[in-house]
Order: sequence, then structure tokens, then C-alpha cells
Amino acid sequence: PQLPHGHMPLPSFWKVVEDTLQHSGAQLRAFCQAFDTVTPSPGTQPLTPAEERKVLSLVSKHGPDKLYQVTSNVSGSRDLDLTLLRGQIVALLQSADTKGNTSRWLVDAGGPRGFVPAAKLRPY
Repeated sequence: PQLPHGHMPLPSFWKVVEDTLQHSGAQLRAFCQAFDTVTPSPGTQPLTPAEERKVLSLVSKHGPDKLYQVTSNVSGSRDLDLTLLRGQIVALLQSADTKGNTSRWLVDAGGPRGFVPAAKLRPY
């Protein structure tokens, strides 16, 4: 099959290729910038209505200063560990586990209660 630009002299052909690539690159950059402005940063993820209700109940039970957001997915490996998703809101019950280990905190996840690595929580 004959390419549409197959009859062109080589330098002209490469010029067309280069122009097309530059145009595509510019479109891609514009798209990426638009995407960045439209998508919120992970810190400001909108909560689902169900999550919002859960947060309100945690606030009323524990107070706003006890709320923490999970910074990355947590998969509980030991007994009483919670498995949580990044962005979930939890309330701090105790900043240590039963053995006094302060790297594992006891939290209320709006129903289930258990331990979470303190390093994966930040004040909400």
C-alpha cells in the first residue's frame, strides 16, 4: 500500500513527521495540564455521601481533633489490624496498642475498631 506522503522527497517527509509529533506533544501537554487542574489532589478527595455520614458520626462520638485520614492503603496482617483504603477517615481511640507500642494506633473506622500503623495516618 502506498503511504499518503510516500511521493514526497525525504526531507519534506521528515518535516511533516516532526510537525505532527510536535503538534501531538503539545496536545498531550495541554491534556495533562487540564487533567491536573480537574482532578483534586489526594489530600482533598471528595467524600462519598456514605463516607460523609460516617465522618459526621465519628466527629459526634470522638470530636474533630481525633480524626485522621489514611495516607495509603493498609492491609491488616495481625489479629485486630484493620484493612483500610487510602483516603478513609478514622477516629483515634488510643495512640498505642495493648503492649504500649506507639507505632500502632487503635482507631474507630466508623464501625470496625482495630489497629493501624501510625505512620499511615495524618490529622484530617
